[in-house]
Amino acid sequence: MPRDPRPDRARLSGWARHDVGLFVAAGGASVVGALLVWSATVRTAGDAYLVRHLVTAAVGLVVALLVSRAGRGQVWAAAPWVWAAAVVLLLLVRTPLGATVNGARSWIPLAAGFTLQPAELAKVGLALALAASLAAGLDRASDPGPRRLAVAAVLVGVPTGLVAAQPDLGTALVLLALGFAVVLVGGAPRRWVLVSVVVAAGAAAAAWTTPLLSDYQRARLTAFADPGADPLGAGYQTAQVRQAIGGGGLWGQGFMAGPRTQGGFVPFQLNDFVFSVAGEELGFVGAAGLVVLLGVVVVRVLVVAARAEDAFGRLVGVGVAAWLAVQVVQNVGMNLGLLPVTGLPLPFVSYGGTSMLVSWLAIGLVDATQDGHRS
Repeated sequence: MPRDPRPDRARLSGWARHDVGLFVAAGGASVVGALLVWSATVRTAGDAYLVRHLVTAAVGLVVALLVSRAGRGQVWAAAPWVWAAAVVLLLLVRTPLGATVNGARSWIPLAAGFTLQPAELAKVGLALALAASLAAGLDRASDPGPRRLAVAAVLVGVPTGLVAAQPDLGTALVLLALGFAVVLVGGAPRRWVLVSVVVAAGAAAAAWTTPLLSDYQRARLTAFADPGADPLGAGYQTAQVRQAIGGGGLWGQGFMAGPRTQGGFVPFQLNDFVFSVAGEELGFVGAAGLVVLLGVVVVRVLVVAARAEDAFGRLVGVGVAAWLAVQVVQNVGMNLGLLPVTGLPLPFVSYGGTSMLVSWLAIGLVDATQDGHRS
């Protein structure tokens, strides 16, 4: 039998083992994010947030490289354990160990002022566990079959339900999109896909019509449509973000020269609304460039997924791409006033330790699963 002309990545060394384009794009987004966070916080905190952001990104990069070198076999073996750990942490959030911020019980305080957001880890756990479960069935049949689809429904439903109950509808939406994309690419029949859409729509309607959401959260979700209805409350944030981005024009006000950014008019600007810094200070050109850079990350993840030599690698890549794409669209959309405010961070850009580390972890997992030779 002729030898496969493609090099075995397990025999390569250094950067040759990794998809350099993927790491460079994610690294570029992290650096841009650090600069935007710095501009948003320098007036009150000096360089503190800049340093923390860069340190977290550096740690995330190291984690990604280590996970990538672990290889596909170890990643597959860890999949159910990561999912189970995420579920356990989501349950712990409901105990006295959890903390409530802005109406959502989503955090577990740690030592030295650090916090953990289990919903972020749930994205990784779901991407891995769902890919592993469906890939095992695809290795023996052309479609996953009813039993594995039922297992997939449980894998998606449990963490999504726990996250929605916090309530964190933004992250729940990401989990549903991730699950939908993986199941669809995994060969689910159309009737299963249709049922999933109907169930998801019903769950969203139930969340809106029941006391699950607080008045504060309902106001944030609806303020994007008419910020003037509550100009001193929920509408204030949306109005300030729109004015900041609109004031940037084509080329922007200049780095660290945006009146609303430097004046501290935009709440939560270092995390939820960091895109408004780009819009005001870098203008349409700079903000569009940031969106393109994040788009390159998503496309590169899909390229790596397409290059994978087995179903597991492809499905992990599809799940991560769906997760990142939905977050980018939602975050940019809420900054532009086109979508409701859900509090989703902009991947690699927004300030937030758990989000940054988990985003980099996802990059490492995608890179680790791209080659079937590695075990």
